[in-house]
Amino acid sequence: MSEHWRERKEGGGRFAIWLISRIGLRCGRGVARLCLYPITIYFYFRRPYERRVSYAFFERIDGRRPGVGKVLRHIHRFAATLLDRVFLLAESKARFDVRMHGLDELIARMQPGRGVLLLGAHVGSFEVLRAATLGHPEVKLRVVLDTQKTPALTRLLHALNPEIGLGVIDASRPGSEIVLAMSEALAEGALVTLLADRVRDAERTVAVDFFGAQALLPIAPFALGGILDVPVVLCLGLYRGGNRYDLYFEPLADALPRARSERDGAVRALAQAYATRLEHHVRLDPCNWFNWHDFWNPQGGGVDRHEPAGQLAGSDARDAA
Repeated sequence: MSEHWRERKEGGGRFAIWLISRIGLRCGRGVARLCLYPITIYFYFRRPYERRVSYAFFERIDGRRPGVGKVLRHIHRFAATLLDRVFLLAESKARFDVRMHGLDELIARMQPGRGVLLLGAHVGSFEVLRAATLGHPEVKLRVVLDTQKTPALTRLLHALNPEIGLGVIDASRPGSEIVLAMSEALAEGALVTLLADRVRDAERTVAVDFFGAQALLPIAPFALGGILDVPVVLCLGLYRGGNRYDLYFEPLADALPRARSERDGAVRALAQAYATRLEHHVRLDPCNWFNWHDFWNPQGGGVDRHEPAGQLAGSDARDAA
């Protein structure tokens, strides 16, 4: 299997995803969470590339190789947030303790006829934001989402709550159609959100400093703020364990220069600001990092294949999604 993130297959399968969701909805979240322990062990052994990525990630941020327990916690945290997506969309956020930070700053930038571009990442749970807007028709949320990357999970979540599916701008469409759909939504005062941390093949990139090394980010998400003339805000929903999530809104730019001579520098500065704040949050709680590929080498070839002794044996506007 290719090590580029676009070529990695969806974890589990349609039946496995359906089964764990049925267990959760019929027997409760507590019973379903018990299933996460064997699932964690299974994926530790069955996905060696992702396992190596986790080891390499913790070594980068901690300066030393992690123990097996930390990598298992990393996988378990990811599985727990995937399971919670079922409950967040099926039952809104009623059973969860969701604490919002920076909401006043976001509201101050929401105006009739001029929406806000929210930039997220593969960190924590994106579903917290979608659940937070359910039941609030005055808040329009549109999500630029690549529905082809995880088709089984996407179909399940949209079946649980069809209202969510109506708010999706499908990133598999031609780029011009995506930009037009985003522009129309923003003109209605909507929050338009997309994930800005993964580079696609042949996509234009910008280099940023991230955890002390150079990493590449796609230019498109950061250029869109200027093209669409809207404020750009970082949005992260971080899982804290138990039933608690923290949802952060942090303004990154209220306007980008229109002049071409100034635009490139502003886009690069915006990308670096995004990377700096993303590093801040990930460093505080690294188990929320869910980029299961070599982030510092988008082709995936740089992950060390050596694993420590004593271990257990045995994702233009389309590019911005």
